[in-house]
Amino acid sequence: MILSNKPPYDITPKILALLAGISEKIGAINAHTLSKVNPELRKQNRIKTIQASLQIEGNSLSLEQVTAIINHKKIWGPEKDIQEVVNAHKVYQELSSFNPQSSRDFLKAHKLFMSALIEHPGKYRSKGVGIVNGNHLKHIAPPAKRVPELMKDLFLYLKNKDEIALIKSCVFHYELEFIHPFLDGNGRMGRLWQTLILMQEHPLFEYLPLETLIKENQETYYKTLALCDQKGNSTLFIEFMFEIIDEALSQILNSKSHTLKDTDRLDSFVEEAPAIFTRKDYMLKYKNISSATASRDLKKGVALKYFKSKGDKNKTIYVLK
Repeated sequence: MILSNKPPYDITPKILALLAGISEKIGAINAHTLSKVNPELRKQNRIKTIQASLQIEGNSLSLEQVTAIINHKKIWGPEKDIQEVVNAHKVYQELSSFNPQSSRDFLKAHKLFMSALIEHPGKYRSKGVGIVNGNHLKHIAPPAKRVPELMKDLFLYLKNKDEIALIKSCVFHYELEFIHPFLDGNGRMGRLWQTLILMQEHPLFEYLPLETLIKENQETYYKTLALCDQKGNSTLFIEFMFEIIDEALSQILNSKSHTLKDTDRLDSFVEEAPAIFTRKDYMLKYKNISSATASRDLKKGVALKYFKSKGDKNKTIYVLK
């Protein structure tokens, strides 16, 4: 429901509690885990994301089959399902080049997603649509003639700097599903664009398994969208997606494969370090490591010629080369 460029929602105690937890986890991941995932793990996460997002929309291909397609191997399967995977892979390859505030990029992404699957991909619908579940009409989308105006308002909302990016991403996702601007592909576009909005604020979201967790909670996902339609605001959907985001961040924090090594910490630190710093400065960035670990890291940094050391023991200072 778009009202004066400000979609309606309420900030509940649950949203505030989840927001605090999410912010804390983001800080911990940025400080203590590897934000630049190795290429192989990045590829695996992306394949899982593509498979989960398409499976939500009814795609029948397994993770193994999706992996084979992305690795340019032939498989047996429905032609439409294979085409969906090929298209989605192209979209995610270009993900970081899209501007989340650009409606032009939004339409470009839809065109890539739906190429060879529907007529006029990358264009807003020109007819009315309704969402049917069995014999029941679940949702009647706004008239087609209102879609350009509603989507313009929604993209104006994304430019509102007073809004928290985490909340904007959820509101955009819900409002997109409500407007239903395309004849097909709305679900995958809503999930993709939420990830893109989050990535702009926190790059680590490119690697979070949001789509996989939504797939695992698919029934609740659709029920929450329907309840928001009934209530006329996106509050419940923000709560639902915050729970998904919180769980995804927890999985990253609990994964040993993302733990920073000493060289990872050093590489990250020297990118932003002042010309002269101390062990205390180093530990301000990595608050969960011990002083002994910090000393070992810095000794290794000197050995690797990242910087020079001057002084002795707790009076040592370090100078970037």
